[in-house]
Amino acid sequence: MTVQRGEGPAQSEGSTRAYISSHSLSARQRDQHFGGAHRRGRQRGSVNTVMSVEHAFRPEERPLFAGSPFSPSHPAGRRLGYFAIGTFLAATSTFGNALTTVNTGSVAGPLGLYVAEAAALPAIYVAMNATANLSLVKARAQFGIPQVTGFFLGLYALAALVHFGFASFWAAVFVRATSGMAAAALITLGVYYLMQAFPPKAKPVGAVIGMGLSQLGTPLARLVPVEVLVDNGLWGLHAIEVALALVSLALILALPLPPSEKSTAFAPRDFLTIPLATAGMVLLCQVIGQGRTLWWSDTPWLGMALAASIALLAGAFLNETGRRDPLVHFEWIGTWGILRFAAVALVLRLALAEQSYGAVGLLTLGGLNNDQLGTLFGVVAVAMLLGIVAAALTLSERRLPWQVLVAALIIATGAWLDSDATTLTRPAQLILSQALIGFGTTLFAGPALLHGFLRMIQRGGDYLVSFVVTFSISQNVGGLMGSALLGSLQTIWARNASNTLAADMLASDPQVAARIGGGGASLAAVLVDPAQRAAQGAGLLGQAMAREAAVIAFNDTFRFVAMLALATAAFIFANILVARTREKTNDRS
Repeated sequence: MTVQRGEGPAQSEGSTRAYISSHSLSARQRDQHFGGAHRRGRQRGSVNTVMSVEHAFRPEERPLFAGSPFSPSHPAGRRLGYFAIGTFLAATSTFGNALTTVNTGSVAGPLGLYVAEAAALPAIYVAMNATANLSLVKARAQFGIPQVTGFFLGLYALAALVHFGFASFWAAVFVRATSGMAAAALITLGVYYLMQAFPPKAKPVGAVIGMGLSQLGTPLARLVPVEVLVDNGLWGLHAIEVALALVSLALILALPLPPSEKSTAFAPRDFLTIPLATAGMVLLCQVIGQGRTLWWSDTPWLGMALAASIALLAGAFLNETGRRDPLVHFEWIGTWGILRFAAVALVLRLALAEQSYGAVGLLTLGGLNNDQLGTLFGVVAVAMLLGIVAAALTLSERRLPWQVLVAALIIATGAWLDSDATTLTRPAQLILSQALIGFGTTLFAGPALLHGFLRMIQRGGDYLVSFVVTFSISQNVGGLMGSALLGSLQTIWARNASNTLAADMLASDPQVAARIGGGGASLAAVLVDPAQRAAQGAGLLGQAMAREAAVIAFNDTFRFVAMLALATAAFIFANILVARTREKTNDRS
């Protein structure tokens, strides 16, 4: 999220404010001037034309950072329009990628991909989404919000259209890469629109709502009927992606944001940091995304990719070190306060993988597909909306850590409720636990963003890119790491559980012999040979044992997530106590 305020125009800030004050218009004149001047600015494409629009606004209506829109007072109808468009943009920003992620089999089949190749696609999205703000923040400041967002939406729609005629793995990679960049632009744009819908004192509520709505992509994607993909294959999926991109573009053209201040933002060395960091993150995400599938110690190229990613990221770090105007302030990111913020955001995002990997993996083990998960994720979507409402209604600067603390406790409760699952567990038994986790997701996302944003504001606008990139990486890469970590633990624990169960299953045990005989008897109609029936019966018993072992491992994974969330809550609580103690000490002195 980039709620921005940067340098003013060429003149000094004081003289600019004085000039604006002396040329202030009435609310009605300002509204008329904004509408006509902004349209002329868009038609001419002139920076100077857009910059001149600032004279129609009061000093307090200026944006916090260059590249952000002005914040004038709007009539009720326009506020409603901004709220509706912001809600749509934020809620659908991650929907296109979520469609691919939750329908990996439907994507892999038509493209002829192996499982590992299909797993590479979400990792591409995460890498591009996490690093997009290295360039997006400055691009908006230099070129303007409509131009930058329109470019990425157009590129995303074009990539999806190209995939219609040239369906291949590399075309899919291009779509996912552009999807990641477009999503980063849309999340910020959705936040800007929602903030325009609120009066000045309530604008942080718009940011919380926008960040919360961006978490809805996966639950909404689970509600798309399987028939859309079964009947139309990749055509159905990409038709949805193209439609969303074009509708988003039409909406922002129909009701544009107020103009923004612009400034020369990019420096020559930025164009070395950005490709180095992007390439390093792409390789790192591929290692994280495919490590569980190919297995970490069995695939040599994973180690080479990891080494290359470290070298590339180190190159980006060295390029930034010692710069007078760094793109990323690593010395600030390395402070205790920001490291603590990033660690909490990362760990909670790891815990939230319980829903995307743990619960879904458990139900998929039972043979369920998206159609049978519709009710469950419909409830999860509603719970997420309630979490957004709760975060907005209880929002205040002093309550931000408490909101994150409560979210961690709710996530821990949901994960613990799942830890007594069996092979007969179905969506109905998971509704309460998954609703709690959905509620905790959106209760956490917005306040965590604002907590870090307030810390950044204390240092100034030059630290905006550093903050946005830190938060984006903690959330995007954290989610990918969460699935990789939980998936790896579940695999290891399932293997251990299977070995333990197998050690207790002796052929001389009457119950084991009866189970093998029963399995063989069920195949008597198709197998005449008794020896083959006995072998098949033993195979069926082995499959049942593997399912039980997998469920035991999932339960262990849920307990691990609960403990992780509880530990995070304890850490947050300890920091709250330390902060209050320091406040009391300072007050006494």
